[in-house]
Amino acid sequence: MPRFAAGIEYDGRAYSGWQHQPGLQTVQGTLQAALSRVADSPVECTCAGRTDAGVHALAQVVHFDSDAARGERGFRLGANTYLPGDVAVVWLREVPGHFHARYSAGARSYRYVILNRDSRPGLAAGRATWERRPLDAQRMHDAARCLIGEHDFSAFRAIECQAKSPVRHVEALSVERAEEWVTLSITANAFLHHMVRNIAGLLISVGEGTSPPERVARVLAGRDRKQSAATAPPDGLYLESVRYPVEFGLPSPTVGSGLSSPGTQSAMIGRSRE
Repeated sequence: MPRFAAGIEYDGRAYSGWQHQPGLQTVQGTLQAALSRVADSPVECTCAGRTDAGVHALAQVVHFDSDAARGERGFRLGANTYLPGDVAVVWLREVPGHFHARYSAGARSYRYVILNRDSRPGLAAGRATWERRPLDAQRMHDAARCLIGEHDFSAFRAIECQAKSPVRHVEALSVERAEEWVTLSITANAFLHHMVRNIAGLLISVGEGTSPPERVARVLAGRDRKQSAATAPPDGLYLESVRYPVEFGLPSPTVGSGLSSPGTQSAMIGRSRE
């Protein structure tokens, strides 16, 4: 049976996360319902990274199998016809049968967006985390350097995390400021449940001066979630891209990324979804 991969973007505010849950509105359930209408038969999707309630995606990747008489364009346009305005299929490709959205991925990148000013947001409400206290982005960036590399991230995983191992390899991590916007960008082979939000919560405490920079290294070494800071809100978190081997011929991870530059974030977050 043919296998397809698709790039999906969504605003997570209206959804109880990615994963299908009976009686709740989820991104997976919404996408599967649309694809099933196009295929005129049940379609099940597997994603690259399960996002939590309120978390957004610029480039989620999924795969699904279908023998419906629909081409790549037909599936993409048809799905977008049936999807609500806050979920869209950006690209869709037929892929080899051994492709797997989760297990074929080499790395995933997330971006955590903070609006740092003393006035609450209007357009960015629910799509960026608001922090009224001034943040020192350079201090946050320097403190985060100890997280790069392969480490046991037990101190940054949620209690309900089901991953067999807490060890992850962080390829890159940076914190940048562009006017009122502070952005944490992180790329790793995989992530634990709430890992990015827990890192963001601790770095925010460093940026506002309530935690010393060296606390980040101590928390990492201690491997105790209770010794870290509070989990940051989901509003500012975006699954930005997923990287795959070139053999699959998928679009570049940067395609469709409205947050490719910190300076573009105000326009992206305020963009109408109507």
